[in-house]
Amino acid sequence: MKEEKVYLTLQNGRQFVGYRFGARGDIIGELVFTTGMTGYIETLTDPSYYGQIVIQTFPLIGNYGVTPDMQSDRPWVSAYIVREKCDMPSNFRCEGTIEKYLQDNNIIGVYGLDTRELTKIVRETGVMNAAISTRPNVDYQAIEKYRIVDAVKTVSCKQPVHLGDPDGMKVVVWDFGAKYNIAQELVKRGCHCIVVPATYTAEQILALNPSGLMLSNGPGDPSENVEIIENIRKLIGKLPIFGICLGHQLLALAMGGKTKKMKYGHRGGNQPVKNLKTGRVYISSQNHGYEVISSSLPVGTLSYVNANDGTCEGVDYPEYNAFTVQFHPEARGGPRDASFLFDKFLGNIKEGKYNA
Repeated sequence: MKEEKVYLTLQNGRQFVGYRFGARGDIIGELVFTTGMTGYIETLTDPSYYGQIVIQTFPLIGNYGVTPDMQSDRPWVSAYIVREKCDMPSNFRCEGTIEKYLQDNNIIGVYGLDTRELTKIVRETGVMNAAISTRPNVDYQAIEKYRIVDAVKTVSCKQPVHLGDPDGMKVVVWDFGAKYNIAQELVKRGCHCIVVPATYTAEQILALNPSGLMLSNGPGDPSENVEIIENIRKLIGKLPIFGICLGHQLLALAMGGKTKKMKYGHRGGNQPVKNLKTGRVYISSQNHGYEVISSSLPVGTLSYVNANDGTCEGVDYPEYNAFTVQFHPEARGGPRDASFLFDKFLGNIKEGKYNA
């Protein structure tokens, strides 16, 4: 089969030539990079990548094929860029090639680009929009105007889903784009998880009579979720709360804090976070382009910071039996340093120290 040449045009005017794999078509998206050496299936199926063209910095992708490690029911990236794709994977769990998986799910892929140079551009210039097209001439105005909107509503489940032991501790997982492994970590600990859509109200959640509330990860600008933030505000002090990634940002906004878009964002499986109480550093998995401005919070205590740039990575709200982290303790795919936070959450529920 003859290779089809495609053009990647950046918002700053730079253009790269590569070759298409996966689905056909042209697309505009937000260009970001992720540094994971493994876990590309988890990256593709993480709803937090909705609307984004993802550059994989590790040079060879697809060497263990498509494995049953999906974190949602489909891939959510707008497009996928790799240096080299593997067409002959080898793994005992392999269920097909990465190219066939992208084709089946209508995701555009590009290979043969200098992903090292691309990553350096994004790292120095910051996150920017880009277009993938079959022609070198593109509409720069369309690239500049592109915005990710209605992200949470798009990726969230449409109906409640029950998981785990029906007789276990009942925890509601509010799905803003939740990775599967968040609920699975709770199920492993004997919980009965009810995954509910992002459109649920505080009243609907309380009607389920849960013991605790998990605010999940998800895509997009946290501040655009005005209705969700208002519903979270109604639940503060009513239930023990644990927030991850977007959930961390949404609770901060509900508490009266502010968020802002980061120049680069943190994406990959090697982000160091420092516990300010103990001084211990954990290596974490992350995927976010916005941060909580810790100085803007009228309540709460900063618990974790990123060891590279000092940005907010966690907040404790002990007076409300709530805590949040920016990183991903469910660790798909890895590392698993922070999985103890699920035990902390269940411990908080059992202690019941909140304002009923």
